[in-house]
Amino acid sequence: MPIPRRFDRRPPERDDTRVNERIRVREVRLIGDDGNQVGVIPIDKALAYAQARDLDLVEVAPEAKPPVCRVLDYSKYKYEQEQKAKAAKRHQKQVNVREIKLRPKIADNDYETKKSHVVRFLNGDDRVKVTIMFRGREQSHPERGVALLMRLAEDVAELGVVEQRPIQDGRNMTMLLGPSPKKPQAAEGAQPNGKAGAEAEAQPAAGAAAKAKPAGDQPPPG
Repeated sequence: MPIPRRFDRRPPERDDTRVNERIRVREVRLIGDDGNQVGVIPIDKALAYAQARDLDLVEVAPEAKPPVCRVLDYSKYKYEQEQKAKAAKRHQKQVNVREIKLRPKIADNDYETKKSHVVRFLNGDDRVKVTIMFRGREQSHPERGVALLMRLAEDVAELGVVEQRPIQDGRNMTMLLGPSPKKPQAAEGAQPNGKAGAEAEAQPAAGAAAKAKPAGDQPPPG
């Protein structure tokens, strides 16, 4: 249960990056504001180097010996890192797993309804976990569950593929479907060498031939 804001006494998340006076080592490997390596120098000289340029000394590789520090504008650097992280998160494709539950003796109209849900999920690029629930003596006929699941897989074969074949776990049997890989679509109406193209080319040619018919058969003007 989330803690109400007025009762939340947890401290805010801290930035663990060591900057300027928080860097407490004797010497560092310094990278200047131009990106070039200055070398290994005492920490006080590294701080003076950064202060002379009105920038920050930032520890970028604390595990190195000696630690590596860069001279930069830390507030700008932190903002850029946050923007990069947000952009990467936006580009990450979120894959949802939906679940559909069936009974071994499902009626045809209920089956069609469930199948339409599976089709909708696959069209939305979601994975679908299909679960068959057995009760009582139904558990002694797992082949009926397998047959129903495979029937469903065949019915949606154009949209989805079986990522996990039917497996039984206690009273339930599950199968996992995933969306089929997208195929590149050919450009519509592109028939450079097809029959339609040949007919289209033949029509203007016939018209031109008609216009070019010699007038020798026409009676001379009176």
